[in-house]
Amino acid sequence: MKVLLVNDYAITKGGANIDLLALRDWLRQRGHDARLFATYARSDRGCTLADYECFGTTSRFRTLLQKANPWAFWVLHRVLGEFRPDVVHVRMFLGQLSPLILLLLKHWPSLYHIDIYEAICPLATKMLPDRNRCQYSAGMVCYRKRCLPLRAMLPQMLRMKLWQRWHEAFRLIVANSEAVRSRLVAEGIRPAEVIWNGIPIQPSRPPLSFPPTVAFAGRLVQEKGLDVLMKAFAKAVRQVPEARLLLAGEGPQSKLLNGLISNLGLSAKVFMLGHIPRPELEQHFAPAWVQAIPSIREETFGLVAAEAMMRGTAVVASSSGGLTEIVQNGQTGFLVPPGDINLLAEALIRILKDRDLAEQMGKSAREFALRHFAGEISVEKFIALYQNLCNSKFSPRSKRTLS
Repeated sequence: MKVLLVNDYAITKGGANIDLLALRDWLRQRGHDARLFATYARSDRGCTLADYECFGTTSRFRTLLQKANPWAFWVLHRVLGEFRPDVVHVRMFLGQLSPLILLLLKHWPSLYHIDIYEAICPLATKMLPDRNRCQYSAGMVCYRKRCLPLRAMLPQMLRMKLWQRWHEAFRLIVANSEAVRSRLVAEGIRPAEVIWNGIPIQPSRPPLSFPPTVAFAGRLVQEKGLDVLMKAFAKAVRQVPEARLLLAGEGPQSKLLNGLISNLGLSAKVFMLGHIPRPELEQHFAPAWVQAIPSIREETFGLVAAEAMMRGTAVVASSSGGLTEIVQNGQTGFLVPPGDINLLAEALIRILKDRDLAEQMGKSAREFALRHFAGEISVEKFIALYQNLCNSKFSPRSKRTLS
């Protein structure tokens, strides 16, 4: 089978990007001709991970590009003609490739795999600046709630309107969690399937040893709740003085985070690793007793939680979004309300003070991950969907009611 994967980026940062690259590898291992079409935005020039590339940018010009990227249209038109895929699998496209590509995809069996909220939110987060969950449909409310400056309103709303007008190019819509499905249904989009993200099977970590260690992996941005984690960890250290915290990632809040660590007196307890390759990250995180995912934003799935569970690490995570589906409260870790410093601290303390509990939860987490997150599970489900699309000349399109 010939499968064209389409995504804004071809990089090894971000859960959706990593997941799509892994899907390409798994498809190829099964003998399918899977190729990736993406922009070269954020890529290292001369070291591309895409099979086909077009223009993309992270400059201010990106706002206009999101509305209409003619380079993506022209190159994709050529790729479709040359490759002639049996199925087109689109992941993220509204951030760089633009809705223009939908005019091409309506002629091909295609599915839209929704991993973030880009189809219903200009910022793709469904989170307001005050950190509260957004309950509004995109429109002027995005300006009134200070999500978008006035200069960005016209291009962003036009982008959303074009997506809404041409959305029926997709014959099938797939969500990556029940949380995403429910959000989309509330906005009038009805995904036909839910397929959890798949991850590679990794070796189990060695038995836990001292010191008790907390791990965090992700972008250093406000919505990841790092300030909450720092304050909760400061409380935990009072009860478990030997505890330490490993932070892997980079982002715009790096300097603010360093200042907070210093102000809380945690400089000797917190170790910032920066962005490191996956194998190196696994080596650093193998001794962790618990992985913290204190997201303020509603995570659509929680790839880092799944990866920690595959390693055999207990997880303490925010009780919102897809995290509530993959972390079993009291069995594979603990779920706490987003932004609740005290309850997050209590959950960390329970695990850091009890190595047997950390071992037990980690074992349960790995068993759950092997049953539900192994990459072969998700890829087989997608192959079945591809075959259905190929075998049905008039595949039913996703039903949607739009205002």
